Amino acid sequence: MALSQRYRLLAPLALVGAAAIALTGCAEAAPGGGDGGSDGKSTIRIAGGITGGEADALNESFAQFTKDTGIEVEYIGDKSFEGNIVTKVTGGDAPDIAIVPQPGLLKTLVDTGKVLEAPESVSKAVDENWSADWKNYGTFDGTFYAAPMLANLKGYVWYSPASFEEWGVEAPKTWDELITLTDTIREKTGNAPWCAGFASDAASGWPGTDWIEDLVLRQSGADTYDKWVAGDVKFTDPEIKEAFDAVGEILLNPDYVNAGFGDVKSINSTAFGDVAAKVADGSCALTHQASFLSANFLDVTNADGETPTVAPDGDVYAFLLPGINEGDLNVEGGGEFVAAFNDDPSTVKVLEFMASPEFADARVKLGGVISANKNADPSLASSEFLQEAMKTLQDDSTVFRFDASDLMPSTVGSGSFWKGLIDWVDGKSTDEVLSDIQAGYEN
Repeated sequence: MALSQRYRLLAPLALVGAAAIALTGCAEAAPGGGDGGSDGKSTIRIAGGITGGEADALNESFAQFTKDTGIEVEYIGDKSFEGNIVTKVTGGDAPDIAIVPQPGLLKTLVDTGKVLEAPESVSKAVDENWSADWKNYGTFDGTFYAAPMLANLKGYVWYSPASFEEWGVEAPKTWDELITLTDTIREKTGNAPWCAGFASDAASGWPGTDWIEDLVLRQSGADTYDKWVAGDVKFTDPEIKEAFDAVGEILLNPDYVNAGFGDVKSINSTAFGDVAAKVADGSCALTHQASFLSANFLDVTNADGETPTVAPDGDVYAFLLPGINEGDLNVEGGGEFVAAFNDDPSTVKVLEFMASPEFADARVKLGGVISANKNADPSLASSEFLQEAMKTLQDDSTVFRFDASDLMPSTVGSGSFWKGLIDWVDGKSTDEVLSDIQAGYEN
């Protein structure tokens, strides 16, 4: 599945249809910026897959920009964006700017010949505000096309701080400590510590790919991860089997899963978002899921009708899945990229703004999202959890890699890889599953 599809599934707010909100700016010319129409278009159209409340917040992020420049921004959200945008672009109906939610789709758009190389001012801003890894994801054949926008961080393990205190345990610092923690919780409770859900309609299986990606990155490192994404390391190679074996130590162990839902095979019938309620009510001690799960707790209420608090001393919190060695900070995640289809002066001004810390701050403080912009202010994030996630992304010592399945060919990343995880949980041997997934490259 393209990340945009996944992003909509994981979005912190309900996605309830397309949004198209034109921001009305100051009618008077702003100093230095004019009314937007004097040296360019007065309105810039942006298209993307972000809908519902998040689309509203995105539009609101341009309010000060509109006042300063007189350029109105009209963001139009489309739940079928990734299925429609290539057709629109090739058919001559491209927006001024597209917010593209994964590098694979961006590459497809670049291959149409309609995406313009990013202006030098935008390239310079990205050099100043993001790590080289982020810029590379918007670069093809040595040409930089698209600046990063927002980000999400994967690989969290969610838990109850109160339960940890009761059991006398702490967040682990290594993978071995995580297994020890799992055993300790089982001994103290007599129950399976972990819960997981792979069900996601046509996209079922993707939560399992996140597990595998995390372990490939942590066990074998970024270089192997990159070669795996490029197809130079095969699924049937030892490094990938090692990751499956490590994940299987938890997910295929009937003593460890599936708390609150059933046996190992119930992972496939459990909706990925349903784990939040089980963590909140204490029937599941641990679950692995991205930063988006913080928002799923907003839909959960306890017996008193209260929503769980996400905080170190709250009802639920999370730690990053630890590395093999203490202190390793290898993480995977995702994000969007901003591509333009014309070089109108107003379009360029919008691109420059979206590559700036000011845009990141404007959107982040509206809640529910984070940015990897190193010069944005993480204190503006809407929760302590999101503040810490943003600091992790901004940390120069963090090794960040984009979600591998979203970088692989669709026949694998959103095809045989997803299906393979479902088969694996259902009992097919690891060797068979790895061969089946690798065969996706031949389809």
